[in-house]
Amino acid sequence: MKKMLAVLAACGAIACSTSAFAQTATQPMGASPQVEHAMQQLKTRFTTANTTHDGKLTREQAAAGMPRVAQHFDEIDTQKKGYVTLPEIAQFMRQRGASH
Repeated sequence: MKKMLAVLAACGAIACSTSAFAQTATQPMGASPQVEHAMQQLKTRFTTANTTHDGKLTREQAAAGMPRVAQHFDEIDTQKKGYVTLPEIAQFMRQRGASH
């Protein structure tokens, strides 16, 4: 749980419960205000880091705007596409929270 919280904090999100966060990669229906706020913070950081505004965060964009994502880029980019998306980042965070 501590590692998941560190990932959330590094992504500009607040700490929230893993089970609530695991509902969906987008803003979940019926989620607590904390979860909704965390997702909004994550979306905001992603949007700011995604300077090409194409919904794909490259390693370089991650390094500049989301350093924790950059640290785990290869783990998140499981298909080796050279970019990650917001749902992939959220999925990685859920998996990390469930396993730690």
